[in-house]
Amino acid sequence: MASSTAASALPETAPLPGTGGAQQRGVVVAGVVAIVLIGLNLRAGITGAAALLHDLQAVLGYGPLIAAVIPSIPTLCFAVAGAATSWLTRQLGLEKAILLSLVMLAAGLVLRGIPSTGMLLAGTVVGMSGLAVCNVAMPSFIRVHFADRTSLMTALYTVTMTTGATVTAVLIVPVAQALGSPSAGVGSIGLMALCACLGFVPIAVHAHRNASAVKAARVSPWPLLRTRTGALITLGFTVQALLAYAVLSWFPYMLVTMGMTASASGLMFGLMQLVSVPAGMVLVAIGSRPSRLRGAFLLATVTMALGVLAMLVLPVDWAPLTAVLLGFGLGIFPLVMVMISRSGRTTAETTALSTVAQSAGYLLATLGPFGMGLLHSATGSWTLPLILLLAVALGQIGVGQLLTARPKIPQSAERTPR
Repeated sequence: MASSTAASALPETAPLPGTGGAQQRGVVVAGVVAIVLIGLNLRAGITGAAALLHDLQAVLGYGPLIAAVIPSIPTLCFAVAGAATSWLTRQLGLEKAILLSLVMLAAGLVLRGIPSTGMLLAGTVVGMSGLAVCNVAMPSFIRVHFADRTSLMTALYTVTMTTGATVTAVLIVPVAQALGSPSAGVGSIGLMALCACLGFVPIAVHAHRNASAVKAARVSPWPLLRTRTGALITLGFTVQALLAYAVLSWFPYMLVTMGMTASASGLMFGLMQLVSVPAGMVLVAIGSRPSRLRGAFLLATVTMALGVLAMLVLPVDWAPLTAVLLGFGLGIFPLVMVMISRSGRTTAETTALSTVAQSAGYLLATLGPFGMGLLHSATGSWTLPLILLLAVALGQIGVGQLLTARPKIPQSAERTPR
């Protein structure tokens, strides 16, 4: 999940396309390949671990507190690293900051392959911190280097991100079984991140050779929390992130505890991820006009609520229906990002809104996966966690009404008579 926090980074480089020459065209191709490789990795580390959480706990033997902490680490890292990404890119430059984040991602994911609870925690923190920086910086990379192809590159980036998550969710359990260890299965995801790291090296080298200090406009993000727009955008992002990461973190684990095999739960997890791709496209198409934005938001929210309700009352044999409903509800993320992009009066203000919404939103959204894990451990059932999650999903309807409300026209603004 990404934002444009790093838009005001220093220094910047000249855009990749448009300068001509065989060497430059080679760098452009390398940039497209890098976008694909990075996109494949940005959710794989999260979904891969989620599909193996039950097996990891059984083999490593950690308690319920650690079990609740592990799926909460990504959102915490997104909050902290998201707030620090702008500073990091100003210090190193956008491309070198992304390369550093990929090194951290690969190292952290490989570290998780060591069969130890401490290594699992440490690797998750390192890897997710790198993922968070890359997650936030990549939209700025696309905007800077592919200014005339932003929509195409963003679509490519989004599709590959979900594809990587889907393929990893489906294959990670068989891979772990073939390797004979869930830790080895989780660690194997780091090899794909290493490929992305190596693929980005030519871009970082090119950027280092052509760097020029260009100071961009910047708006301080945190005062925006005191404005109505900033508060509503942050609230909307928080609620959808809480729902998304609660579902992404625990869906396969819940299916396993309800009697489904680990391989089948991975398939259902992959189905949910797969449905979210066309769902996001459909919702953005519906909400492309401001007059239909409220309908698109309501459709996604109601579908998510129905998915949680199905998880609560239907037997595990109905998991495919539940996966489809939840997957469609997850498609709300690009819609929220469209709302953020339309909220700022300037590019710098939009960047600031995105920064504060994601930093504060992910921090608060940590209550979703962490709270569900603790409640399940305390009650021995998923009933209470799912009831509370359903309440949040229903509350998102009210948030959507506030977010999509049209500004009121003052009574003094009367039409001039013909």
